[in-house]
Amino acid sequence: MFSGMSNHSIDAKGRIILPAKFREELGDSFYLAGGFDNCCIQAMSAQRYDEICSKILELPANLAIALQYKFNATAVEVTPNAQGRVIIPQTLRDFAELGDNAIVIGMNNRLEIWNKQKFDEYMASQQSNVTEALSMLRL
Repeated sequence: MFSGMSNHSIDAKGRIILPAKFREELGDSFYLAGGFDNCCIQAMSAQRYDEICSKILELPANLAIALQYKFNATAVEVTPNAQGRVIIPQTLRDFAELGDNAIVIGMNNRLEIWNKQKFDEYMASQQSNVTEALSMLRL
């Protein structure tokens, strides 16, 4: 399970170093894809990617195709180099509006890579949902 948040730089070639503990969980190679309902990049193990693809194919054809364009078309398999860096393709960097810095967030079964400003804006927009969820959990 992934948890935590950390700041990372992205070099001129579009490479980012993910934390070693995350790389171990992701495996020797893993997938990057555009976020479903926000402008982040998802990083997930090959097993998780396959699970999502299988679930998408169970949907009615018109919905499956829509998600394939959103998810499969943006997905790329990556393998960290000896220094632990992976290349984020330019199309995904553009999608997530990443510059030379990003935050990496553990989200249970996947990671998310965000532009810090976009993440802060998203979290501000979610405050009422956070309040409601905490109320429901009675924490």
